[in-house]
Amino acid sequence: MDGYYAFMLIATALVLMMTVPALALFYGGMSRSKSVLNMMMMSYIAAAIVGILYVAVGWSMGWSGDVASGGTFFASPFDMLWLKDVATEGYVSVMFQMTFAIITVALISGAVADRMKFSAWVVFVPLWALLCYFPMAHMVFSCTEDSLICGRIGAQDYAGGTAVHINAGVAALVLVLLLGKRIGWPKDQMRPHNLTLTMLGAGLLWFGWYGFNVGSIVFTGTTDEENLAQFFSETGRTFANTTLATMAAILGWLLIERLMHGKATSLGAASGIVAGLVAITPAAGAVDIEGAVAIGVIAGAVCAWAVGLKYKLGYDDSLDVVGVHLVGGIVGTVLIGVFSTSDGAGGIDGLLYGGGAGSLGDQVLGVLVAVVFSGVVTAIIALAIKFTMGLRIDEEDEVEGIDLAAHGETAYDLHTGMGGGGGGKTGVLGTQPVVTEGAR
Repeated sequence: MDGYYAFMLIATALVLMMTVPALALFYGGMSRSKSVLNMMMMSYIAAAIVGILYVAVGWSMGWSGDVASGGTFFASPFDMLWLKDVATEGYVSVMFQMTFAIITVALISGAVADRMKFSAWVVFVPLWALLCYFPMAHMVFSCTEDSLICGRIGAQDYAGGTAVHINAGVAALVLVLLLGKRIGWPKDQMRPHNLTLTMLGAGLLWFGWYGFNVGSIVFTGTTDEENLAQFFSETGRTFANTTLATMAAILGWLLIERLMHGKATSLGAASGIVAGLVAITPAAGAVDIEGAVAIGVIAGAVCAWAVGLKYKLGYDDSLDVVGVHLVGGIVGTVLIGVFSTSDGAGGIDGLLYGGGAGSLGDQVLGVLVAVVFSGVVTAIIALAIKFTMGLRIDEEDEVEGIDLAAHGETAYDLHTGMGGGGGGKTGVLGTQPVVTEGAR
C-alpha cells in the first residue's frame, strides 16, 4: 500500500502540472502576443477556484454515494462537505480527482481567447464546475448502479473522454457561439505568437498525461498476489497505450496536414500530440496495443480535418478546443466499442473482437448524454452571465489587447526607456515610457 500511495502522489502532481504550467504554456504560445498573459491567467485562476470548490463540495457530489445508490446525476454535496468523514489517507484520492476537475475547466478557456471578460470567466468557472463537471464526474467515474453514464448505460470511460474532453469541448462550443467572433476573424490572420512555448507545453502535457491515464487505475487496497499482478498489468497496458496512441496521432495529423496544405507544421505536431492523448484517455485500459495505435491514427487524422470546420461553419474557436477535445473525445470514446478486448479493464469485447454492436451502442449513447447535458447546462450558465454582467470585453479593449485591459500589464516589454518605440500605456500603472532625447 505504501508503494501505491507514493505512485498516486506522483500521478497527482503530474496531472496538476498538466494545467499549470503545461496547458498555460500550450495555450499561451498559440495566443496572440497581446493576450498571452490573460490566456495563461485563465488556467491559473481555474486551478485556484476549482481546487478549493472541489474540496468543499465536489468530492461529496461525485463520490459520497454508495455502490448500491448514489444518485443518477450527482451525490449529496453535504454528506462529505469539506471532506467530512474522509480519512486522511483518502486525501490522496481527493487530490487526484481534484486535478481532473481543474484541467477540465481550464481546457474551455482556449476557445474564448482574446475576448471573454476575465471577471466573467471568474464567475463562469465555479458555476460550471459545480453544475456541470461535478455531476458529470459522478455519472462517469463513481460507477454506482444509479450513476447515469457508467452505471445505467454501462459506457466505458477509463480516464475521462466524456467527463473531461467531450464535456469541455461542448462547453467551449456553446461559449464561442454566445460570445461571437473575434474582431477581424476570419479575414485577419491570427497566428500563434510563440510556437516554441506551444511545443514545450505539448511536451509537458504528454509527460503529465501518464499521471492522468496510468493514475486512473482503481486499486482495491488488498495485497494478494493476484490483485498486485492485475495492478501491474493494467498500469503497463495504460502506459504503453498512452505512448503509442500519441505517437500514432502525430503521424496521422501530419499526414492529413501534408495532404491538405502541403506542409507538416510544428503546430500540427503539437496538436497531434494532444489529439492522441485525448482520444486514448477513455480507451487506455480497454484496448490492446494494436487498438491504441489505430485510435491514435484515426484521432490524429480526424481532428486535423475537424479543426478546419470552424471556417466552414463560422464559429470562432480560437485555439481549436472543439476540433481537438470534443472531436477527439468522441472518437476515442466511440471506438472503445470497436477495439476493446475482454482482457482489458472493462472486460468487454468490442465489435472487431466478436462482441457485437452492444458495446458500441453503449458508447454512442454515453457520448450523446454527455453532449446534451454539457450543452444545456453550459448554455444556462453562459446566458445568465451574458445578460447580467456580460461575457465579452469592450471592442476598444479587444483591439488594444486583453492583457492590458484586464490585467494592466503586457507579456513583452517592447517599450523600454532607452529602446525607442512609440508611446502608449505600459505596465500595471499605465505609465508613459521614458523617452530620451536621442530616441525621439
